[in-house]
This record gives sequence, structure tokens and C-alpha cells, in this order.
Amino acid sequence: MLSKFKWQLLGVCCTLFLFSEAKAQLSASTYSALGVGEFNYSGLTQNQAMGGLGISFGTGWGPNVVNPALQTRNTIFNFQTALNYKRINASNGDQTSDVDGGGLSYIAISLPFKPGKFAGGLGLNQISSVNYDLQINSLVNNEEFNAVNDITGDGGISEAYFSTGFLLAKNLSLGVHASYLFGSTIRTNQLSIFNENGTQVGTTSEYYERLTVSDMAYKLGAHYYFKVGDENKVHMGAIYQHFGDVNGKAFAKLAAFGQASDPDSDGDLIANDEKGSIYIPDRYGFGLSYEKTNKYVVGLEGQYQDFGDFRDFLGDPLRLNETVKLGLGFQIVPDYLSVDSNFKRATYRFGFEFIKTPYYLNQTNINDLGINFGTSIPVNQLSLMNLAVKVGQRGTTSSGLIRENYVNFTFGFSLNDNSWFYKRVYQ
Repeated sequence: MLSKFKWQLLGVCCTLFLFSEAKAQLSASTYSALGVGEFNYSGLTQNQAMGGLGISFGTGWGPNVVNPALQTRNTIFNFQTALNYKRINASNGDQTSDVDGGGLSYIAISLPFKPGKFAGGLGLNQISSVNYDLQINSLVNNEEFNAVNDITGDGGISEAYFSTGFLLAKNLSLGVHASYLFGSTIRTNQLSIFNENGTQVGTTSEYYERLTVSDMAYKLGAHYYFKVGDENKVHMGAIYQHFGDVNGKAFAKLAAFGQASDPDSDGDLIANDEKGSIYIPDRYGFGLSYEKTNKYVVGLEGQYQDFGDFRDFLGDPLRLNETVKLGLGFQIVPDYLSVDSNFKRATYRFGFEFIKTPYYLNQTNINDLGINFGTSIPVNQLSLMNLAVKVGQRGTTSSGLIRENYVNFTFGFSLNDNSWFYKRVYQ
């Protein structure tokens, strides 16, 4: 049974790229069809607007899920959430399609138990996402019949986390981020056969696959800074995130159209909540930033994850490569003491982001290059409205592949309160 399951899984993956005539695609990313989807490297809204900068620098006005050691910068209680919307123009060189998608991006809470020295955080965040819809046409049986494959995928891996950061020594902080991983990816392949007159031959068959994960992971972080003059600082940060073997269970079935997701319907049951695991490689990150206190920050950071070590539910590699992400970010506050203008007290951010994705198809690396910008605007004495925009391009139309020109919006707010963790003084 397992060998048959293996054959079906590999067949679905191969189908995506063996045929070059893609009729349409309705997805957050076509490339999320591979592996466990598209990974999130860019953190929360304030990080996204700066090219993902967050390993070496954090703000006291928002949580930091990129480097848990920077939780110590949070000196006030903070609740932050955001929605995101992504629109893509996808092209294979001959045809184009405009697609979009979005939803809740994250929820994050910062808890400064001992402001400046010991802080915690908790929330919900997306680790990876799968969202695609493809229709692929191919000629079969000596060109007498036309096969139409409707291939869809949805879901991803999320985390519920608790993190803590503490000041170990002067200017040196460490942090731990513990995650409970959960979520499901659902993939279907509906196959229909038509004759030369466009009449369907036989019935539509459907392959349905659901992988559900449930396990723990952790991230370690470190941050150190030193002063350069009275108002300037140089920040250095590093992270290490461990996933390893992520446990889960798989359900897979081949049946008639609309019947494959039902374990009790007629069809070929390939796996019935069979237990196993996928292997997700560890992630490393390093960063360096320069800060002029209460004025501006500029930083450069990199992350690395070798998906050549990735193994699917059956222990097989998927011909993925290493991922390298580079981010250059900048933020500026015109006048943080201004009482007349919220826009002068606002934080403005810009960045560039380059990702060498793990996808290597038809002798071609799939790269992602984006320009980022955004802002955090005060709405009262402490709370903020946050916006991040990324405009970018992923992939290429050469070698029968797909190029995606996209724009991604993330909009949210931060509710801040400086009274929760401070002792009140009564006179």
C-alpha cells in the first residue's frame, strides 16, 4: 500500500511541470505546489516593510517574532494583528491571469514582565502556506484524446507560540521561541478525458490527499549592541530555528469526482490517516544594523535554509535546493517628540528583499525580488496603525515556467498600554 501511495504522490507533483500548456492558475503562488508550500521569512508588518529586517533590530512598540532575544526591547504591553491581501499577475509567456487571495496574517502579544530585562510574547503565526489552482491540458493516446487535469492545493502550517527574551549581561540578550505546529495541506487532482470532438470519455476521476501535522519546534535568538558615540548604536543578531521531523498523518484516496475525500465511499483508499513525518531543515539567520536613537535605522540581514535535506511523508526528497534570503531595510522618524502632527511622529520604512527560493525547475533557479515600504502612524498616545507593501517578481517565463508579478498588502494595528507591568505609586 505504501509503495502505491508513494507513486500517487510523486505523480501529482510531476504532473505540475511535465506539461507546459498551463491554461489558467488561480493561486497565491503556483510554486507553493511544491514541498510544504511557501515559507514566511519576513515577520510582522513592521518587519515586512523593511525587507524582513528583524534579526538585529526591534522596536519597543511591537512584538518581534523574528528574533525572540529582541523581546527585551518591549517595555509596554502590546497587542498586534494584521490582515494581508496579495494580487498576482501570472504569465507563462503566452497567457496571463490575474489572481488574488488574503486573510488573517497573524496575532501577536508582547508581555514585558520586567521592562528592559525580561519579556515574553505569545500569538499565532503562519509558517508556510499552500494556495494554488491549476488547469493543465495534455494530449494522450496518439493525440486522439485530450486530458484535462484540474489541480488545486490549500492550507499550510501554522504555529501557536510562546517566546521569552531576557537580558543576560550588559547589552546582551538571549531568547527562546517555542512553537506548537499544526495545520493541514489538502491537494486534489481531478482528471477528465475528452475526445477530438470535445466529448468527455468515461467519468472524471479524483485524487485527494490531506497531510495534517502536529508537533513542536523551537527557535533560539541572540542580540548584542554597542554604542558609537552618545546617540548611535550598532546592533548584531542571530537566530537558529529547529524543525526536524515534524509528525503528522496522511489520508489519500483515488475515487470518482467528489468522492475521494470520503473514506467510506467507493474507490481506492491509499492511506487512511497513516502516521508518519516530514523532515523540515533548520533555519539560520544573521543581521547587522546601525541606529541613530529615535531618528533612523539601516540594516542588512540574511537567512539560510537547505531544503536539499527536505523529506516528504514517505522519506523522499523533492529535488529542492537551498534557500537564501537577503534583506536590506531602512526606517526613519521625522520628529518623535512632535505634538502637533502624527505624521511627523510616524515611522516610515523602506526595504529590498531577495530570496533564492528552494525551487529548481527545468535547469532554472526560481528567484524572488521585491521592493518594500510601509509606515506606522500613531492613532493616540501609544497605539499605531501599521501598513506594509511589497511589490515584486518571482520566477521566469523561460524554460516553460511561470513568472509572477505581485503586490502584497499587510494592514493592521497595534494596541499599546504602559500600565500593565509597572507598579503604581499612591501618594
